Amino acid sequence: MTTDSVPKWRRITAKVLTVLAFVLVLFALVAPNELSKLTPWAVLRIPLEGLIGVALVLVLPPRPRRIAAAVLGALLGVLLIWKLFDMGFYTTLARPFDPVFDWSFLGPGFDFLSGAIGKGGAVAAAIGVAVLAVAMVVLTALSAMRLSRVVAARPAAATRALAVLGIVWVAAAAFGQPIASRSAAALAYDHARQVGTSLRDSDAYAAEASVDAFRDAQGAELLTGLRGKDVIFAFVESYGQVAVQDPVISPGVDAVLDAGTSKLRAAGFEARSGFITSSTAGGGSWLAHSTLQSGLLINNQKRYDTFVGSDRFTLSHAFKRAGWKTVGVVPQNMKKWPEGKVYGYDSYYDAHNVGYKGKNFFYAQMPDQYTLSAFQRNELAAQGRKPVMAEIDLVSSHTPFVPLPKMIDWAAVGDGSVYMPQAENGTKPEAVWNDASKTRAAYGESIQYSLTALISYVQTYGDDNLVLVFLGDHQPQPVVAGEGATRNVPVTIVAKDPAVLERTATWGWHDGLNPGPEAPVWPMQAFRDRFLTAFGPHPPTR
Repeated sequence: MTTDSVPKWRRITAKVLTVLAFVLVLFALVAPNELSKLTPWAVLRIPLEGLIGVALVLVLPPRPRRIAAAVLGALLGVLLIWKLFDMGFYTTLARPFDPVFDWSFLGPGFDFLSGAIGKGGAVAAAIGVAVLAVAMVVLTALSAMRLSRVVAARPAAATRALAVLGIVWVAAAAFGQPIASRSAAALAYDHARQVGTSLRDSDAYAAEASVDAFRDAQGAELLTGLRGKDVIFAFVESYGQVAVQDPVISPGVDAVLDAGTSKLRAAGFEARSGFITSSTAGGGSWLAHSTLQSGLLINNQKRYDTFVGSDRFTLSHAFKRAGWKTVGVVPQNMKKWPEGKVYGYDSYYDAHNVGYKGKNFFYAQMPDQYTLSAFQRNELAAQGRKPVMAEIDLVSSHTPFVPLPKMIDWAAVGDGSVYMPQAENGTKPEAVWNDASKTRAAYGESIQYSLTALISYVQTYGDDNLVLVFLGDHQPQPVVAGEGATRNVPVTIVAKDPAVLERTATWGWHDGLNPGPEAPVWPMQAFRDRFLTAFGPHPPTR
């Protein structure tokens, strides 16, 4: 059949398909793996890998050419999927996707989506994503095969184009111009190295975990500077350095912290604050919780799984060995949590047994004020009890930051049903998350709420024996924290007994609830040992 005998619509369709195949392959080769860098100029580049592919097509016989085009096209589809994963992880966790460790995030991601659109919608979305991934690999393979046929059918024209583009690429590369791209090969190489590093991480973790200065400490040697005190470690979701230093977000947060310092001082409490560097950013709160408790850097799921399957000596173990009742308050947990046994809590509260009868605030199962009120009612209000050590997770400042509860009188909290109108009539996520400035504003307001709840709790229920340590688990997502943000989070200790804060004098932390820009920064994994040293025997017995 001659070209003239082919219907016009078929010729046009063939050209359109060829153009679309070219665009897909070009995009897969040169598109960046960070959404913030995805601009029209970012894809207007000459890929070295594409030039090499054209050269292969020109020299290979027909059958090997078809096989090579199909295989390389499919691999290009896998690379494109990997880039999309990277985009998602950079957007939420401020880092690229790790194919060794990060599959565990699919579960929490599915749970979050279920809360937003229902389980049926989440299942449908998951199936859709899986189908799209398979389709992407198939489409890139078919596109590469189609382009290989076009090149093979016009060898003279393809050779001339290859020569011209090759010269342009070399010249651009010599002068450092971004139009000369080799990003696909570089990204594949970097991720291959990352996989190797991740696979070797188990040995590094084992070496770190083999060292523990406090593992064999006797109860009489532990926490002597806190005897008789109720000690609360409160994690404030996404309370990062950006909350107290960003020029737009920090004024409102600083006002709450500065006013809180004055209010607590009037009630007889003093505070000191600094920064610690979290093991995670944007999400993965459990990694931060376990890092603080264990004194080990736990920055990926493999380390976490190894930790929860071990008998690592934690802060809660130290308090339990020294005679405290230990309590875990994880209001967001809606499933069984067998790995939580690693902390050795005597009592544990989650979404099912904390007694909340209100409605969830999108992601947050209950307001922070309710969580603190229930803890007070269930534990600290008991008569004739032992001193209590508790880790309390506060989640009202979790993305999407709305709807946001409002503070009410503590006596009115009750079983939480009073919050029903707030949850039903509050701002909906879709009203915030289509605008970065609104998202940042909502974040700041959510942090203000959580901090206000903590400060008000101390004012209302704090006594001479209360010691509160509160900190962020990680920085918020890059849309709030900004690109290239640190992993630093504020940390504060509050106490009425002057002897408690005297023990921390060598830390160099700043007075008050608000750490200044020059406040010292510790690695989060250093906190356990420094805390146990400060509040152990003076002088130390070891």
